[in-house]
Amino acid sequence: MKLVSWNVNGLRACVKKGFLDFFKDIDADFFSVQEIKLQEGQIALDLDGYYDYWHYADKKGYSGTAIFTKHKPISVSYGMHKDEHLGEGRIINLEYNDFYLVNVYTPNSQRGLTRLEYRVEWEDDFREHLINLNSKKPVIVCGDLNVAHQEIDLKNPSANRKNAGFTDEEREKFGMLLDAGFIDTFRFFYPEKEEIYSWWSYMRKSRERNSGWRIDYFLTSQDLEDKLGDANIHTEIYGSDHCPVSLIIK
Repeated sequence: MKLVSWNVNGLRACVKKGFLDFFKDIDADFFSVQEIKLQEGQIALDLDGYYDYWHYADKKGYSGTAIFTKHKPISVSYGMHKDEHLGEGRIINLEYNDFYLVNVYTPNSQRGLTRLEYRVEWEDDFREHLINLNSKKPVIVCGDLNVAHQEIDLKNPSANRKNAGFTDEEREKFGMLLDAGFIDTFRFFYPEKEEIYSWWSYMRKSRERNSGWRIDYFLTSQDLEDKLGDANIHTEIYGSDHCPVSLIIK
C-alpha cells in the first residue's frame, strides 16, 4: 500500500506546475494534500478511480486539506473533538477496517511567535485526538506538521532556535506525540540521514542551496511497525515550496 502526502501551497497553482504528472506517475493508494487554498467548486480534477474528500477553510484562499484515495472508507470525519479548531480546514479522518488515516495541516506559530500559544493548545488537543483513535485501531498520520523535531531536521538549527517550527515548545510537543505511541517513519528507516528536507523558503535561493527543513511527515502507531516497508522524501519533485513525502505499508 502506497501513501503520499504533499503540502501543495495552493492546489490550483501546483496543478499548473506538474501536480497531475506526479500524481499519475506515483499511482498512490492514498494521496493527501495540505494548504489547498481554495473553496468548493474552484477546481476540477480528472482523477479517475479515486474517491475525493475535502476540508475547506472558512477563509477564502487559506489552509485546507484533501485526500484522494482508491479505497472507499467506512466513515469520514473532519477536525477533532473540539469545534474551535474546525474553521481552518486542517484535519480529515478516514476510517477503514484495519486503520485510520489522518491528514493534517498543523497551524504555524507565525513570525514573532504570535500564534505559539494557540499552537501549544492545538498540539495537546491533536495528541488527545490521535490517542483516542489509536485506542480503537492503528493510525496513520500524514501532513505538514510545521515542526523540525531534531537539529538534524533543518539546515541551520542554531540560527532558528527561537523561530516558528523549531521552538522548544513545538519540539517538546512533537516528542510527546511520539512518546504517546507513534513512529516518525522516515527516522525509523533513516535515523542519521542528514540534509534531506521537505520544505525550503522561496527566499535567498534556499532550495538551490538545500537550506531546508524537514517538517512533512508520516507517523504511524507503533502497532504498525512490522508492516512498515519504506519512507521517502521526494526532493526531486517541484511545484511547491514543499516536496512530497511517501510511505509504503506492507
